[in-house]
Amino acid sequence: MTNENRVSEVRTSQHEPEREQRIFTFKATQLIWLFFGILEALIALRILLKLIGANPESPIVALIYGFTYLFLFPFEGMIGTPAIGGMVLELFSLFAMLIYGLIAWALERIVWVLFYRPRGPAVAVTQTTTSETTNDTTRR
Repeated sequence: MTNENRVSEVRTSQHEPEREQRIFTFKATQLIWLFFGILEALIALRILLKLIGANPESPIVALIYGFTYLFLFPFEGMIGTPAIGGMVLELFSLFAMLIYGLIAWALERIVWVLFYRPRGPAVAVTQTTTSETTNDTTRR
């Protein structure tokens, strides 16, 4: 008795043109928003700490003040800073948050315009493989 097996295998794969560039654009815009989101949160924390009159000698408060000062010194003295006792309202910090938010939005849009490519039709590749095997089996 002859036993013939035919095995067919069909593999289909799809390739999206410029998929890697879309992924790069997406990741770059995520990094922009992450960086500026952290910066905005630290500036907001600084405003809160100044408003409640936190001790600037505290290590964590000194760290937050020192780091955010790097981004706030261009805006310092631009707007008056009302103070009552040990509490200070840094209006220039609020203005800086607005400006940094606009910068983040503009950078994100620039990256999007320069690098994003719209999704085109997917290119499908079909590969068919056929193999034949012959087995002779004798029954007794």
